[in-house]
Amino acid sequence: MQSSNSGLQTRIITAVFLGLGVLAIGLINNFWLIWAVLGGVYLLAFHEANRLFGINNNSLYAYAAILWIAAALYPYGEDLILIAGIIFAGAVAYTQNIPHKNFLPFLYPTAGMLFTLSLYEEYGIGALLWLLVVVASADIGAYFVGKSIGKTPFSLSSPSKTREGVYGGIVTATVAGFFVGITIVEDIPQAIIISLMAAVGSVFGDLFESYLKRKAGVKDSGSILPGHGGVLDRIDGYLFSSIIMLVLLRGLA
Repeated sequence: MQSSNSGLQTRIITAVFLGLGVLAIGLINNFWLIWAVLGGVYLLAFHEANRLFGINNNSLYAYAAILWIAAALYPYGEDLILIAGIIFAGAVAYTQNIPHKNFLPFLYPTAGMLFTLSLYEEYGIGALLWLLVVVASADIGAYFVGKSIGKTPFSLSSPSKTREGVYGGIVTATVAGFFVGITIVEDIPQAIIISLMAAVGSVFGDLFESYLKRKAGVKDSGSILPGHGGVLDRIDGYLFSSIIMLVLLRGLA
């Protein structure tokens, strides 16, 4: 019991410091600061993804760093994924000795991080707040609903999740996200739809990382965050939700 309480206390302390850091960065609201912070998060997540994918190639980190620098200079950073894919395909064809799986970390977590940066560039700090509220509310809602009435298993990839918890999380995130989203899109149906779909994305972003961890035979993606595990363990929902939110904002708003 004492060990459990200690673990919970560590988790809460880490969450508080993370929250204060995010709040400070949001209040400063400077592109280069946000780019640098997201870049640090990206490289840490990239490292953890390599571990989950079973990749051991240090040269990939240099390419990831170059890609992130290019994203600061090019207005549509998420498009760089396509260029990276073309370059990788050309290199595979030319050398015939590059493992195909080496491109996986340039899809996950790279795509989600680039979409997050573009979301900020195009729609400002309010859009990042919207994303944060949706993903956090999905986690909180799923936890409390799952603990209280959860009975039906949701997926083998994450045995602790229940359908009731997932549905509760989606509803909670949709409602909470709506109140932020309506200030950005100023359209009730759009705010509801985008919040709902981003919430669904958050659920499956979390589920996908759980799947990768089960395949890799690890409990957490890393250990850099006391009580929380790795960076991917904290941003998994955002990596899917950011893509969905940006695409829908462009198409609907």
